[in-house]
Amino acid sequence: MTLKTIALATAFAGLAAAPAFADVTGVWRTPTANGKVEISKCGAELCGRLIGSDNIDKNPALKDGRNKDESQRGRPLKGLQMLYGFKGGPEKWTGGKVYNPEDGGTYGGTIEQTGPDSLKLKGCIVAPLCKTQTWTRWK
Repeated sequence: MTLKTIALATAFAGLAAAPAFADVTGVWRTPTANGKVEISKCGAELCGRLIGSDNIDKNPALKDGRNKDESQRGRPLKGLQMLYGFKGGPEKWTGGKVYNPEDGGTYGGTIEQTGPDSLKLKGCIVAPLCKTQTWTRWK
């Protein structure tokens, strides 16, 4: 091998190790009711807030009426933190919790970025009792 070949091989190896996708932070659309979730960094973790949906757009004062905890049912859905505690990255985060306002439950979850504009979000009561959704980047 020549010095030039070694230099090229090293450069390509460095490119292969770089993250393939854009930053996961931003606004993502859920497949349910056109939900819009803003994912951001909360210290070393990822978290996410519900910032809109078809129902919230019609009634911005909509409450968290299905929450399993009755004391939480009066809180507004808009701005509600529904993702928290996710660790890892740059393409997969684990150990987090997902709050589902549709059934009022909180589930253990993972987030995996499957492309620059797609996420696979999985929430589990306990494995294998899981539900997976694909979210797309809001543009």
